[in-house]
Amino acid sequence: MEHMKNEKTIERQLREKVKKLGGMAIKITSPSFTGLPDRMILMPEGQIYFIETKSTGDKPRKRQLYVHKQLRNLGFEVFVIDSQKELDEFYETIEKK
Repeated sequence: MEHMKNEKTIERQLREKVKKLGGMAIKITSPSFTGLPDRMILMPEGQIYFIETKSTGDKPRKRQLYVHKQLRNLGFEVFVIDSQKELDEFYETIEKK
């Protein structure tokens, strides 16, 4: 079984790796629009991804799922990451492009 990770650890690892790959991992906060993903990932050549980080085993709330769906309907990629495996899969996605 995979080692449990808390949300802060996952978010820190994500920020560090994105920076090494030449991108930016911007924290998203909006008091007037709830449910936004935790991070907007900006990569070279105009790649944009939205990341919801969770502690291992946690799932997005109903409002978050609704906002994720809205973002996907606009053509953005939204990832929910709660494990090292999902972090690694996301890194593969951004390294391929």
